[in-house]
Amino acid sequence: MVPGAILWLFLSLSCLLPSAKSQAKIPLETVKSWADAFGGEIYSIMTKYSGSLLLQKKYKDVEPTLKIKEVDGLELVKKFSEEMESMLGRKVEAVERLVEAAEDADLKHEFNSSLVFDYYNSLLINEKDENDNYVELGDEFILEPNEHFSNLLVNTTYSDVQLPTNVYNKDPDILNGVYMSEALNPIFVDNFQRDPTLTWQYFGSSTGFFRLYPGIKWMPDENGVISFDCRNRGWYIQAATSPKDIIIVVDISGSMKGLLMTIAKHTIITILDTLGENDFVNIIAYNDYVHYVEPCFKGILVQADRDNREHFKQLVDELQAKGVGTVNKAVLESFKILREFREAGQGGLCNQAIMLITDGAVEDYESVFEKYNWPDRKVRVFTYLIGREVTFAQNVKWIACNNKGYYTQISTLADVQENVMEYLHVLSRPMVINHDHDIIWTEAYMDSALPQSEELFASQAQSLLLMTTVAMPVFSKKNETRSHGILLGVVGSDVPLRELLKLAPRYKLGVHGYAFLNTNNGYILSHPDLRPLYREGKKLKPKPNYNSVDLSEVEWEDQDEILRTAMINGETGYLAMDVKVPVDKGKRVLFLTNDYFFTDISGTPFSLGVVLSRGHGEYILLGNTSVEEGLHDLLQPDLTLANEWIYCITDIDPDHRKLSQLEAMIRFLTGEEPDLECDEDLVQEVLFDAVVTAPMEAYWTALALNMSDETEQGVEMAFLGTRAGLMRSLLYVGSEKLSNRKFLTLGEKESIFTMDHFPLWYRRAAEHPPGSFIYSITSEEGSEGGGKPEVVTVSTSVAVTVDGKTAIAAAVGVQIKLELLQRKFWMATRQPNDTDCSGVDGVCPLSCQDDNLNCFLIDNNGFIFISKGPTEAGKFFGEVDGSVMTQLLNMGMFRQVTMYDYQAMCKMPHHHHSGAQPLLSPIYTFLAAVKWLISDFLIFLLEFNICGVWRSDNLADAKSVFHHSHKHKKHDMLQPCDTEYPVFVYETTIKETNGLIECGDCQKMFVAQQIANSNLLLLVTDATCDCSIFPPVLLEAKEVKYILLLSQHNASVKCDRMRSQKLRRRPDTCHAFHPEENAQDCGGAAEISASLTLLLLALVTFALLLR
Repeated sequence: MVPGAILWLFLSLSCLLPSAKSQAKIPLETVKSWADAFGGEIYSIMTKYSGSLLLQKKYKDVEPTLKIKEVDGLELVKKFSEEMESMLGRKVEAVERLVEAAEDADLKHEFNSSLVFDYYNSLLINEKDENDNYVELGDEFILEPNEHFSNLLVNTTYSDVQLPTNVYNKDPDILNGVYMSEALNPIFVDNFQRDPTLTWQYFGSSTGFFRLYPGIKWMPDENGVISFDCRNRGWYIQAATSPKDIIIVVDISGSMKGLLMTIAKHTIITILDTLGENDFVNIIAYNDYVHYVEPCFKGILVQADRDNREHFKQLVDELQAKGVGTVNKAVLESFKILREFREAGQGGLCNQAIMLITDGAVEDYESVFEKYNWPDRKVRVFTYLIGREVTFAQNVKWIACNNKGYYTQISTLADVQENVMEYLHVLSRPMVINHDHDIIWTEAYMDSALPQSEELFASQAQSLLLMTTVAMPVFSKKNETRSHGILLGVVGSDVPLRELLKLAPRYKLGVHGYAFLNTNNGYILSHPDLRPLYREGKKLKPKPNYNSVDLSEVEWEDQDEILRTAMINGETGYLAMDVKVPVDKGKRVLFLTNDYFFTDISGTPFSLGVVLSRGHGEYILLGNTSVEEGLHDLLQPDLTLANEWIYCITDIDPDHRKLSQLEAMIRFLTGEEPDLECDEDLVQEVLFDAVVTAPMEAYWTALALNMSDETEQGVEMAFLGTRAGLMRSLLYVGSEKLSNRKFLTLGEKESIFTMDHFPLWYRRAAEHPPGSFIYSITSEEGSEGGGKPEVVTVSTSVAVTVDGKTAIAAAVGVQIKLELLQRKFWMATRQPNDTDCSGVDGVCPLSCQDDNLNCFLIDNNGFIFISKGPTEAGKFFGEVDGSVMTQLLNMGMFRQVTMYDYQAMCKMPHHHHSGAQPLLSPIYTFLAAVKWLISDFLIFLLEFNICGVWRSDNLADAKSVFHHSHKHKKHDMLQPCDTEYPVFVYETTIKETNGLIECGDCQKMFVAQQIANSNLLLLVTDATCDCSIFPPVLLEAKEVKYILLLSQHNASVKCDRMRSQKLRRRPDTCHAFHPEENAQDCGGAAEISASLTLLLLALVTFALLLR
């Protein structure tokens, strides 16, 4: 028998067997009487000050006039999908108008190499020189805050132009492109007037400039650098190319040491940044042997999602140069993988390419190409010659030109970006020649490039911060350049997912219901449980993998991935699942049966899901009242509406944007604003709820005027909420005396109605029997300022039943000081000295104040409300008394539920290659510093082109890139991980229990008693018996490690998991080749103008330093 089973048996028997060492007995009847007295007292206070009985009566009175309608989930999801399709279709039309205007403007424009043209540069606008004159390209540009654009300062009359630091703002290509794209200004404005729900519109040029509407002031980063390059963005790359399978082959032979390896690594990272979730990739390094940088990915391609790209970047950073380079085997291996995937119908099934990164090639590869790629040339080969050496330039160029690729030479870090982007132009040629304007939709992403992104992170629900982009390529229509397939750029428009989800209103989804969106790759676009941010110090930051969270990692109960498969395939259907829903930051759990309804959104790669919880979640309460009666009760001062819900559309007309939802609804009902568009069903629900709940104001006010200071001091607020998002509240104390001023405000979003959830006090009450109160205390780490909790939130649901159907109409409650509960508890749990103890089996008189007793008030998840310990409120009981908690678990009064978090962040300790090296010599640190300084200086020399005319912009960008890649890593970096954690749940069918615990030299008695009409338990334990031999029961989350070795194959669970390819739906179009494309346009040698002496000196010294 295993030790755990023996321990369980031992503990179970210890409850039944008498012991000579037993301590004084706790009378069960006494504890029950305490629980009854305390329960009755607090129930009386809560019903009185919440007015719950009055509210129940008011809804009961109108039951005969009510109707309860069952929601047809399939009909609902189809209706939402149609509305979303229509909304997204308007965005496509706006983008199509921009494409047409840009291509027409280019057709009429003749390139002028001496063009002089002033434009609004987003970095320089409104900047003045020392003489108070506007700087060049920085004229006056009026900026005003605009609510529609998150209150950013914008100009809705004009667009302006942003350029990255390494792009010269007066380059002839730039000036001609900017001049041509001025034609987009009136189209931007007209689009916005036609569809006021449009947000950012833009044109990203293939030359590097970015025209943005509305115009904004662009700010550089802390280093004075603007690193944003539109050509690196997912929307640009996806629109410019079709899906691609890429194998990056990098030379790591000894000749690549030092700066060359630094440039090669940066080149790989830049290529990785051009890949998206529709692409597949692997990286092979070669010297004497062929090495997969991730051995787990040997012989395959993996999806280029954010997780895999970041994983590759970490591995590339660890590459070291040594040995002799033999490229043939690496290229051969690459062709084999690409052919196998192509023939097996795996990967992107469109473009295939090999990216060869080397400082030279001397072998004969013709036989490899003849065998694997000629004559069809299904795989393009792009070559990147690293360094200034030109000896092997012709060889490396020959490889590219004979395999429909492109050759570039990368001499400095500043060259990397522009040279890598050339491959995208080659891959776009077939699409350009065909003039195929494919519409693409990106995965969800967070636009952290714009100003004030941190403020936006903090102000909105995390699940609603993301957006998607619709984009289309812009081509040159000029006949003379047709075979070159010139891509002018990409136009796009952002669609905040928040706007999309407004079309799936919360009131139609019920207390626990929600809508969610996912992509053709199975990744989440929007979901209320998506958490894309994490906190690092005081800053909120996007997680590295925030936009590659799979549907199966959020809806993790779908273990067979039935839901995921159906949605990726674009099916319409229904699925039921029993789910465990974490609430209150994972401390508690709701057990629900959810019905999932799903369908695709036509014309997009997205699918929509709608979730309704079984039972009350699938019913809508329909009441009837007159506008006059309802309007009168809407005007009461204690009433508010969920301001994130859309009762009336206020974000289109600028005159309406300042209105709250309540103000807008009142103006709509009174006829003051006949142009307002309002949801009439929701307005009718609000009017009905306003009438039914109106008597609560008078009831609460009367109580407040007659409150007894002695007995009920500590009741601070009464509140209620209805399914229509209506809330009422009244303070029983002055606002300056409130213990929790954030409650029912934006400062505590869990306590109010938002776009993605009902208040927590409403959700928990809905799953508790109506009329019975849920008591909630802030857990220790969640309390304000990190101190001990001071307030308790108490709520109960109000249900109505019509024709056998029960719906939750509202929830009502109070917020009280914890001190009030404590006072009532200690008064109820003591017996006076003159108690009649005849017939009592145990200690009598008994008191929780006695030194030989410990008394606890805990909730149904095991969190302590009251104990003798002054710092224990809010803590989990198992941390304080592991022995009793263990016994309660063994007896079944509590059970442990294992939950999973696939969006967690874990500390990853940084591993040093050698922890002893710094101890070898006292002067080691000094020499290391000297080595760094000299190497930094030599890199500067290598990057400074003596004979050429280098702009300071390029140098700044190169230095920025280099120093960024050499920042010291923190020792405890947070990395995405999977965790499992326990939640403890009380079994409500067990009203009371007791037992004895063997603790070595003594037995510890405990008695547990349920408090009626609540989610609370009274626990009384023996304080004299030391049971510290039992470890505490903790709530700690543990990382799920996928490293169980499989002995026969020397593989691992982690590797299997990384290699696994989940089901995905490929994009509908592919443009791999075109017979008219000019394959001879395959690049040329870069200008070599550095001083040979300087170059040799730098390289020799640098090599010596790295020995």
